[in-house]
Amino acid sequence: MDQIFLETISGITTRDQRYKPEAYEFIVEALSFTQKKFRRERHVSGEELVAGVIEFAVRKFGALAFTVFSRWGILATEDVGAIVFNLVNNGILTKQEEDTFESFRGGSFEESLRQCYLRQLEQSIKKIR
Repeated sequence: MDQIFLETISGITTRDQRYKPEAYEFIVEALSFTQKKFRRERHVSGEELVAGVIEFAVRKFGALAFTVFSRWGILATEDVGAIVFNLVNNGILTKQEEDTFESFRGGSFEESLRQCYLRQLEQSIKKIR
């Protein structure tokens, strides 16, 4: 990550201490992953980003994804929305007119991460057989 990004994140986390700096870095990485997944160069919806965050987290952290998220302050899909809008409000990301915080409402991550992990585990087992 570049210096301007890191300084901006430092400022955000000083003002809004709900989330760790690593959460912001992860969301930006997950956005890139999601854009590739949905074959988009730019915009993805809040719902698409949440789905991408879940898949990317399980790929990166496996069964520990929810534990990592909990340490960073990410407990629900709305937390992704709060991070995204903090990034938008600080010029790191942009949004389109139709983008709203409500598009990130989806509930707890714990069950979604567990289900995604089990699906990926099942796929890995099938490849081994």
